[in-house]
Amino acid sequence: MRTLLIACVFLIGATLSAQTTLSGTVIDPEGMPVPGANVKVVGADVGAVTDFNGEFTLETRESLPFSISVSSIGFKTQSIAVTTAASPLQIQLEEETTQLGEIVLSASRTPERIFESPVTVERFGIKEIKNTPSVDFYDGLENLKGVDINTNSLTFKSINTRGFATFANTRFVQLVDGMDNSSPALNFPLGNLLGITEVDVHSVELLPGASSALYGANAFNGILFMRSKSPFDYEGVSGYVKTGLTSQEAAGDNEFWDLGIRFAKAFSDKFAAKANFSYLKGTDWWAVDEQDLSNPLGTRANDVNYNGLNVYGDEVSTNLRENVGPGLVAAGVLPNPALVNLLPDENVSRTGYAEKDLTNYNAESVKFDAALHYRPFADDFEMIYQAKMGKGTTIYQGTNRYTIKDFFLQQHKLEIRNDNFFVRGYMTDEDAGNSYDMVFTGININRDWKSDSQWFGEYAGAYIQATLGGANSDQAHNIARGVADTGRLIPGTPEFQESFDRITADPDFSKGSKFQDASQLKHVDFNYNFSHLTHGFADIQVGGSFREYKLNSFGTIYTDGDGPIRYSEQGYYTQIQKQLFDERLKLTGSVRYDKSELFDGQFTPRFSLGYTAGEGRNHNIRASFQTAFRNPTTQDLFIGLDAGRAVLVGSAISNLDRDVRTFDVSGNGQAIVGSPTVDVVGRQAYENAFSLSSVQAGAPTAANVGLVGPEKAKVTELGYRGVLGPVTIDMNGYYTWYDDFIANENVLVPYYGDVNAAPGSALPPQESFEGALFALQNEDFSVYQTYTNATSQVRSYGAAIATTTKLFGDFDLGLNYTFADFELDDPDFRPNFNTPKHKFKASFGNANVFDNFGFNVSYRWSDSYFWQATFGDGMIPSYSVIDAQINLRVPSLKSTFKAGAANLGGDEYFTAIGTGRIGSQYYISWTINNL
Repeated sequence: MRTLLIACVFLIGATLSAQTTLSGTVIDPEGMPVPGANVKVVGADVGAVTDFNGEFTLETRESLPFSISVSSIGFKTQSIAVTTAASPLQIQLEEETTQLGEIVLSASRTPERIFESPVTVERFGIKEIKNTPSVDFYDGLENLKGVDINTNSLTFKSINTRGFATFANTRFVQLVDGMDNSSPALNFPLGNLLGITEVDVHSVELLPGASSALYGANAFNGILFMRSKSPFDYEGVSGYVKTGLTSQEAAGDNEFWDLGIRFAKAFSDKFAAKANFSYLKGTDWWAVDEQDLSNPLGTRANDVNYNGLNVYGDEVSTNLRENVGPGLVAAGVLPNPALVNLLPDENVSRTGYAEKDLTNYNAESVKFDAALHYRPFADDFEMIYQAKMGKGTTIYQGTNRYTIKDFFLQQHKLEIRNDNFFVRGYMTDEDAGNSYDMVFTGININRDWKSDSQWFGEYAGAYIQATLGGANSDQAHNIARGVADTGRLIPGTPEFQESFDRITADPDFSKGSKFQDASQLKHVDFNYNFSHLTHGFADIQVGGSFREYKLNSFGTIYTDGDGPIRYSEQGYYTQIQKQLFDERLKLTGSVRYDKSELFDGQFTPRFSLGYTAGEGRNHNIRASFQTAFRNPTTQDLFIGLDAGRAVLVGSAISNLDRDVRTFDVSGNGQAIVGSPTVDVVGRQAYENAFSLSSVQAGAPTAANVGLVGPEKAKVTELGYRGVLGPVTIDMNGYYTWYDDFIANENVLVPYYGDVNAAPGSALPPQESFEGALFALQNEDFSVYQTYTNATSQVRSYGAAIATTTKLFGDFDLGLNYTFADFELDDPDFRPNFNTPKHKFKASFGNANVFDNFGFNVSYRWSDSYFWQATFGDGMIPSYSVIDAQINLRVPSLKSTFKAGAANLGGDEYFTAIGTGRIGSQYYISWTINNL
């Protein structure tokens, strides 16, 4: 026994004597520390990660000499022979001259070089964030190939890839640390208004194509991944302050401020925490376009039925002779019915208010997040609690223009993960704050002062009096408007402000304009990667997700006046990857099954192959076939909103009879329905309505709109990535077939009659086709916007190429070009493609022209294109934009100072009909400790 103990002590002593402790610092070419670098003993499962100062310490039982591998995103991997551990190492990494060696996670849900990714993927890392000439990193994404950013307002940008998007881009998903940060009620993210703080961004990856096979229902036309920095890898205090001017012809020069701070601390190798705070305040781009939506040459001075683009309240319009005159006779105002014939047979609109009188154009964003990270075994097993909160004010354009004021969104996440699996659950909760609809604000300020019937009655009476007095039609109209507008509320007066405050606080759209919303979504997803168990055969993953919506707009957006609407969806997937022929051929196959409780289940398979060619493995060719689908959004299903231009009614079966609205009936119509009012249910928009196109063509026919169902797509794609001497190339082409394309169709719902009845049948007017035609003639109808699927097929196709190289030694040059187009079989279909056919972008810069001084310039050109959306249609002229920045690094202060400008040329442009023109933005910034 004694001998055995002696032997054990000897063995333990020998083991301890073999323990080697290695320490050192990893720096970049400028001598700055590289946090988060991986240091690993070659041939052993032992490693460490550098801290905020680039320092590391690792212990190994390997006997000297041995080699270590040092790697970090943006740098070349180095292998270093270690012969002694007596003194700390200093390891200087060399920058990766191409981006093809960088690691991405999104394409296959597992780490892999972007060079070998089976699908097109774009990456925007810490280096690119530091060097972007754009005002912030989110704006900088627009310089990636294949990416459009539609600017809704200063703080609300909508990313679009491969077309078919408005600002409500429900075909695109945005994930922040695995959480979908879309608004539960709106179904799309409000840009980065409530997203991630700039100093906490670790990387941004973007998949521009279909991704449903791994990411589910709405990853249809693209998905954006933003990952934050781990407090274990990036410790310390870092922050920035940014200020400058926005300059616009309409708004003038206005100051803006943007500041953020990050705290992170690893208290031990088991516990770490971080917190971020950012604040932005500025003035939004003013929208002052007063073009007449119904008459290209119209103005308020020459068009009595003027409907200005950024003028609200003038949407209220009626025919004087048909709708106003008979009422004046019935009320005894016109004792002689013949006087009605003096009224013109034309529509007249009320006088509206300019948008600038209905909003203050404040742009504001406040973001806070915190996370606790716990590694109970001091290894890769980690437990995370994360909370994100954001409050913002911005402008949003959908069917109408909206002031999103004090909008609040919060998310809470619990996640358990290691290198092979994760399980996460999170909750998103929102509060619309003091948001309001600017169109209804203008309409109801008018009505608060004077009812429509009174205003039009006074207008008609004054018109007749002027005509009897010898005035011609134009003069009579001017006199009539002056009489009807006498005493009108004037912006800037206490009376106007009192009315404005009351209306924007009232959620009843018949007399107010406030949005109320407290919707939620709950989401759980998981993934397990079996590659550590099946590496000799193939890499296999399985995963799934479950989501529940709780819609609670108190009846202001959805038909949830009687209580919240709940529904859920779930999905499951698997993926297999196999490498063959000396790991040159990579095969990837995946399939996902998704089921919404409202629709049949959907299978979405994906298959891709990539081949790495060349003696130096410098060329990769890839091909893929993917399928995708998206379920109808919450708005497609459950909306019930009178937006002025149309009544929006979702097509979920349970929604059709919950939307009930009361409309006034004309004098002629009252004889048919026997009442001055009539109730219309949403079902009638789908079952008893005329198609708008047939009425416009003069041959009214039934619309026959089908209830909305899932949208499907099939995508084939080819791509190439390679290195040709000093030049890297990344190119791809795709073709997409869409089936059951989700779309809106406007229909006219008559207040009486049956559009499906046989013409000439002996039915009473209330039930006959002729009765429905009579309703059209008497303007006894309302426009409804339905949610349905296109019966014809829609196809889109495109290609993109990007090249990067070094010039004059160490100057970076990048060029990319994107082509995108579409086809459809039905000329009456509104696809909302909203994407230029041709885009060209370029960048030129040097991060170190001389010691610690760098610069970057980017240029982008967009072809003209047709914008199509419910708020307004029209051509977007081509535009060119130059952004530029210079920067100075001061290592002794751990700081970078930057001065730059967005849209340096100052030529104002716009990306959508109805938004403010985008001017220039000039800024200076000071960033500290953002390593």
